[in-house]
Amino acid sequence: MTLFQQKVYGAVKRIPQGKVLTYKQVAEKIGKPNSFRAVGNALNKNYDSKMPCHRVARSDGKLEEYNRGISEKIKLLKKEKAI
Repeated sequence: MTLFQQKVYGAVKRIPQGKVLTYKQVAEKIGKPNSFRAVGNALNKNYDSKMPCHRVARSDGKLEEYNRGISEKIKLLKKEKAI
């Protein structure tokens, strides 16, 4: 795992239940504001079920990109009352 991935995962782990951040917001939190695509790529490589990557969405609000499938992402966010 790269240092960049460690920073991304650390930031995502701190997103509270019921809240959603954008890929850009995560990138800003790790001090790399223009690396939002790299944040998405890092999260796509994560398979730790305890990592709340479902709490990260696109800046336009679309709920796409989730390595466990979009229906699972929506299910988890509804369960947490984030949507």
